[in-house]
Amino acid sequence: MLTASLPDGTELARLDVPEGTGWCVLWNHSVQGFAVRDCYENRAGHMVLVRSHQPDFAAGLGHWIGRGRQLSDGEGGYWIEDIDEPVPGDAYILRPGSMAVNHRLSAASGEVSLSALAPHARVRIALETGDPE
Repeated sequence: MLTASLPDGTELARLDVPEGTGWCVLWNHSVQGFAVRDCYENRAGHMVLVRSHQPDFAAGLGHWIGRGRQLSDGEGGYWIEDIDEPVPGDAYILRPGSMAVNHRLSAASGEVSLSALAPHARVRIALETGDPE
């Protein structure tokens, strides 16, 4: 289960992401306005960053040599594939931007705008397995 919550424990989102499936964090680039996405997968109960889509080489975006493979998306942008980077602790903190940026979580089970629910708040995004580890 993918969850997004505030420091006081208030849950903002809960999306079903069974093992072997994935989700993306999407947002609109603050200068160019196009959608950027970082996509993760539930691998044996662990959060792994697997790919990223960037429609342009705009400010703050780009590919780091040795971190995945950059491939054309056929529309002027690119995918960075095979990143395969585990997220420490299967969670991280995000401060969603305003609705112009519109940070959102998207999975097969639904999409939730974190910017609509908690703009500029400290939001913990976590893959919860229910295991007592």
